[in-house]
Amino acid sequence: MILVDTSVWIDFINHTTSESAHILRRLIESDAEICLADIHLTEILQGIKPEKTFIELKKYLLMFPVLRPQGIETYVFAAQISRLCSQKGNPMVKTVDTLIATIAIETGAELLHKDKDFDVIAKHLPLKIFKVPTTSANS
Repeated sequence: MILVDTSVWIDFINHTTSESAHILRRLIESDAEICLADIHLTEILQGIKPEKTFIELKKYLLMFPVLRPQGIETYVFAAQISRLCSQKGNPMVKTVDTLIATIAIETGAELLHKDKDFDVIAKHLPLKIFKVPTTSANS
């Protein structure tokens, strides 16, 4: 399962030519097991102004599995991630990123992202970062 972070979804939705948008497009086209967290819904949809676009995008996003915190311990663990990163010299890890990382860790999902906070977290905890499969030059 590949948990796709907000910044990647935004690039994809806006038809940005970023590498992450291209990767997400390929994953969707290949029917990979893509998902998002409930907080991603909020982050993505809050910036949509036209009502029709909001409704269509909400419907599209809800076609993918939505991961949720497993309980209060999710939030406690997210706080522990923040504390650990701070102790390791990285005090600026965003709260929402610690929550997303916790959900990914709890579910065993790989995280497709563009946010350096997740790379910091992955240095200290078993957060799986999605790695683009390499293909041969002849592919």
